[in-house]
Amino acid sequence: MAKRISILGSTGSIGRNTLNVIDSLHGEIEVIYITARKNADVLVQQALKYRPSAVGVIDKEAAKIVENRLAGEKINVLAGRLGLLDIAARDDVDIMFNGLVGSSGMEPTLSALHAGVDVALSNKESLVMAGDLINREKLKTGTTLFPVDSEHSAIWQCLVGENLEDVRRIILTGSGGPFRTRELNTFSDVTVEEALNHPNWDMGDKITIDSATMMNKGLEVIEAHWLFGLEAKQIDIVVHPQSIIHSMVEFNDSSVKAQMGVPDMKVPIQYVLTYPKHAQATWEQLDLVKVGQLTFEEKDLKRFPCIGLAYDALRAGGTTTAVLNVANDNAVYNFLDGKIKFTDIPRIIEKACEDHEWIESPNLEDLLNLELWTTEFVKNAV
Repeated sequence: MAKRISILGSTGSIGRNTLNVIDSLHGEIEVIYITARKNADVLVQQALKYRPSAVGVIDKEAAKIVENRLAGEKINVLAGRLGLLDIAARDDVDIMFNGLVGSSGMEPTLSALHAGVDVALSNKESLVMAGDLINREKLKTGTTLFPVDSEHSAIWQCLVGENLEDVRRIILTGSGGPFRTRELNTFSDVTVEEALNHPNWDMGDKITIDSATMMNKGLEVIEAHWLFGLEAKQIDIVVHPQSIIHSMVEFNDSSVKAQMGVPDMKVPIQYVLTYPKHAQATWEQLDLVKVGQLTFEEKDLKRFPCIGLAYDALRAGGTTTAVLNVANDNAVYNFLDGKIKFTDIPRIIEKACEDHEWIESPNLEDLLNLELWTTEFVKNAV
């Protein structure tokens, strides 16, 4: 019997890769729901190909276009944020794939877990904002959270069959992005085009900017804390420009396990969909001779201050990580819109973390209110 799946953000990079993997699995996965923010053309194409029961479109104007083009196709169209949350909370699927970008993905994760549905999580912001709430919901409902990020998938694979007590630390690898060797005194001159030119990965704009600031690694540190129950001092970052080793686990006896592969998101996506199997794949295989050399460098907190801000937020606990996340979301989009400099991103994030009203154990309402406060704070800081 085919596994039934919903995909939030099906028109984005993660969503499209997920559908490519589903195609390669030849009928093992049935797509029941898909959603998009406003890419009506691609969503309609996907809907006609995969015939889901319903689609969700957050942008209401785009939803009207989708509804008109799917008229008579017996595919229900849900509009707006409420439509997205409706689909996220439906329990007639085996797994919900959260490929949304930014803090908007947090509430759908909670909705799915509350409904008793396992979640494949690409939206790292969910755990950064609401890790404690999410883990409590998992315990209550007996659901499972499967990591989709290549780094956390790598840690997960390295830990299969191991005891967490035997782990000394985990090592998240990062490429260093496009500015690993750029002169520090030129960072204020970084253009949007330069920041979007990632050397290894093909991702959406927001995630690509996070890679350029290396905030993506900082967010992954916080995510790893909630996924694997490790403290900040047990989570390290190493710059690995080739992006072949996706992350490592060091054990108490100093042995190290690493998960390696070509830099292709279809690999961790397929592992989630076929777990515990490693199914046959049609994409490029790793050729170590062709790669030739693997190199590693220390993380540079002067070059990438966002990493330090993330560690500080994790140690501070409470609402600090949520503010860090929302401030980063908004600062990145302001940079993409040309309203602030590249170097303004960490400055604004740090100020928001310092100025917010800290809550030790926030509930969902607290987090949603804090999202509004932080968004307004960044708007005024620009």
